[in-house]
Amino acid sequence: MGLRISPSILSADFGHLVDECERVSGAADWLHVDVMDNHFVPNLTLGLPIVESLIAQVTTPIDCHLMISDADRWAPGYAEAGAASVTFHVEAAANPRQVARDIRAAGARAGMAIKPGTRIEEYIDVIDELDMVLIMTVEPGFGGQSFMSDQLAKVRTLREVIKNKDLDVWIQVDGGVSVKTIEQCADAGADTFVAGSAVYNTQDPVAAIAQLRTLAETASDSSWWCK
Repeated sequence: MGLRISPSILSADFGHLVDECERVSGAADWLHVDVMDNHFVPNLTLGLPIVESLIAQVTTPIDCHLMISDADRWAPGYAEAGAASVTFHVEAAANPRQVARDIRAAGARAGMAIKPGTRIEEYIDVIDELDMVLIMTVEPGFGGQSFMSDQLAKVRTLREVIKNKDLDVWIQVDGGVSVKTIEQCADAGADTFVAGSAVYNTQDPVAAIAQLRTLAETASDSSWWCK
């Protein structure tokens, strides 16, 4: 099966952002772009104008992770701007099902993110409207945090639901993903991995992506959900 590695540019050099994106071109499946508004999370990064500029200048598809309030209003605009995938936080959406439909209608894959304190069971009925579910393995807002292994129970629950319903929905994990943790994530049922410092804080980001991919593929091939 196909696995996906998405380097998070939150760990890249913002002074040379396009160059940093192109450093992993051909190795990364997606570029993970964290949009934070200093309301939903206590951090401020970049917004729609910069995302639009990146989309116009880089070759790797953009996966936008919106850590912003009022997702119902703002999420479709990122799809309209050309992002290939747009993920909103369920905690910031009044109507998650409609947000997903609006993102899809605007031409992007629709993803829904779950914070560590949110129960996945409360949103199982929305999964059939989605292309991806993002399980946060840290509290959203800052890069470089420690991996929360207890969140893998959500990944397992979600994988069982997807298998039982025969859905084509990706499971993404984001937060503390590294060579030390990616095998756990893959074994639990994740197939899409966001890695920031594990890629950009190395001498060779392309080699780092290759190593992460190999570890994830080996773990998933022998996992319970691939058998």
